[in-house]
Amino acid sequence: MTELGKLTKVDLRKIWQTEARDFTPWLAQEENLQQLGEVIGFELELEAVEQNVGPFRADILCKNTLTDEWVLIENQLERTDHTHLGQLITYAAGLDAVTIVWIASNIADEHRAALDWLNEVTNQNIRFFGIEVELLKIGESPAAPRFNPVSLPNDWSRSTSAAKREMRHIPLTDTKRMQLDYWDAAEALLTGRHAFLKPLKAPAQSWIAHSIGKSGFLVSMVMNSKARWIRAEIYLGGKEAKVHFDKLFEKRRRIENTFGSELEWQRLDGKQDCRICISRTSDPNDRSDWPDQHRWLIESLIRLHDTFRPIIAELSPLLPGTRDNE
Repeated sequence: MTELGKLTKVDLRKIWQTEARDFTPWLAQEENLQQLGEVIGFELELEAVEQNVGPFRADILCKNTLTDEWVLIENQLERTDHTHLGQLITYAAGLDAVTIVWIASNIADEHRAALDWLNEVTNQNIRFFGIEVELLKIGESPAAPRFNPVSLPNDWSRSTSAAKREMRHIPLTDTKRMQLDYWDAAEALLTGRHAFLKPLKAPAQSWIAHSIGKSGFLVSMVMNSKARWIRAEIYLGGKEAKVHFDKLFEKRRRIENTFGSELEWQRLDGKQDCRICISRTSDPNDRSDWPDQHRWLIESLIRLHDTFRPIIAELSPLLPGTRDNE
């Protein structure tokens, strides 16, 4: 019989003596926000620590990189209290669309009930998460953190499950089936290849988008079976898309030197969004050519991601409560 170790809990204060000086800076690190994001179903991009949000102040301010919504995180290294609950309600009242995450060593029963009630009575643009954090170790191993959700938005799991059930019962057209198979085979090539680009569930559509770690930006793959071309791109969306595009265009030579070839810079004047892409002629209907197409798409996706991620990380978005003076 293989001998198994025994998990033991570690006092949070042995690792993080204070919230402001120890726990908040630790949580704000990219790998730790990534772990929290996996629990709540978001990819989180750090915007600021101890940030003024209008008249308020949040421990950690993040963006959900896929929806461009604000995520405010409040921390406690002990049992939840009424003061922090009041802060959460104040944040929700002052912002139009926000996800609020309350992290503590213990979510009191009355506060869990309050979070559940808030998720019932607020509109769908406001979401509350109650997360307990604990530290665990085996023997003399280093302590490892674990986030345990105890309160979630009411429709969080139900809507996801319902969407999956609905998709299973919708008959797919030949084109949709081809698109599903196409992206399923392409995404399989990402397995184990990249630290940030993880395989996604294939959609029955002409494109598939990955986060690049900053809200308002996506790194995507696109195919057109009628016009017979495929494309990898950086997609810029939202009200700041044109401003960000112009700033990137100023660095065009540096970016293309890093990428290794010229790119198509499509400002798309007259539309809100922009794209920077590389494309080639290929027929997605030809399944025998898929391996070559998918290799090119995945290699282009990775090159775009690795070229643009550090550059767009330097771009500063508007924070809530501020105005665009440009």
